[in-house]
Amino acid sequence: MLENLLSAVMVSVAAYLVLRVVVAVRSRISGKDARAKVQAGASLVDVRSEVEFASGALPGAKNIPVQALAGRLGEIDKAKPVVVYCASGMRSARAASILKSAGFEAHDLGPKSAW
Repeated sequence: MLENLLSAVMVSVAAYLVLRVVVAVRSRISGKDARAKVQAGASLVDVRSEVEFASGALPGAKNIPVQALAGRLGEIDKAKPVVVYCASGMRSARAASILKSAGFEAHDLGPKSAW
């Protein structure tokens, strides 16, 4: 009985994680569209860690790690769209959600390599 319950919980968790990835990927902006938005004046925010940012970032990007984003929203111009990116796309999806909840026009590029 306990084994069945544990198996059901593990399957549910796995399904939830897969769903999160699918939703994140489907709501991303293309590299071409992200570049166009930045060229038109959108803010570009790298939500990776400071160490990752120091190892190489997109030109003009501001580094605000996703863990600090909610407390640093004042550093982003709310009047302009925001394009966020990270290493794999999971943190940028979370960042875009945080920004949208705070009233920003946010676009998730996903991984830096999509630029």
